[in-house]
Amino acid sequence: MSTDTPPFGITICGIDELEGHGALGATHVLSILDPDHPVPEAFGEYGEHDRLELRFNDIIDPTPGMILPGPEHVEATLAFGRSLAADPQANLIVHCHAGISRSTASMVLILAQALPGEPAETILAMVHGIREKAWPNLRILELGDAMLGRDGTLVSAAYRLYRLQIERRPQLAEMMDAGGRGREIRAALALG
Repeated sequence: MSTDTPPFGITICGIDELEGHGALGATHVLSILDPDHPVPEAFGEYGEHDRLELRFNDIIDPTPGMILPGPEHVEATLAFGRSLAADPQANLIVHCHAGISRSTASMVLILAQALPGEPAETILAMVHGIREKAWPNLRILELGDAMLGRDGTLVSAAYRLYRLQIERRPQLAEMMDAGGRGREIRAALALG
């Protein structure tokens, strides 16, 4: 049975939005930061919560001097996601720097794990509904899709979301292309 409703509360945001979300009553925070970025001060306003901090760059292919998202990051994300399932009152905030790529990809994987019977399109639509400017990091999705045994369906659904974003937000595609993410754009445009 398909649903449009996430199994727990979800907020996806960027660092500059964290301060405004302290009153949401987050029980869990997935914090994805660049390797050298300081811990956001906004967490001082948050109540007690479980927090996972991951540090890697928003890239999809090896780049000198940068940390590529790896299996260990995805495994940690999925383990954190399992802790959400154990809490019926879970309210998750997931953030990266802009709330567009690493955070949305991680949220796709957490939801795909929590809702194993849901089609990939539904999962991506759910994340897009929560964060309209979502452009999930392809490397994170490729690793997570394989770990979750989704047979490439999460990746294929992401290509369709990229295509939609290219049509609706060409500036987002330009930003991704400038950041070395042309592989995502080429995959989206290959859909025809």
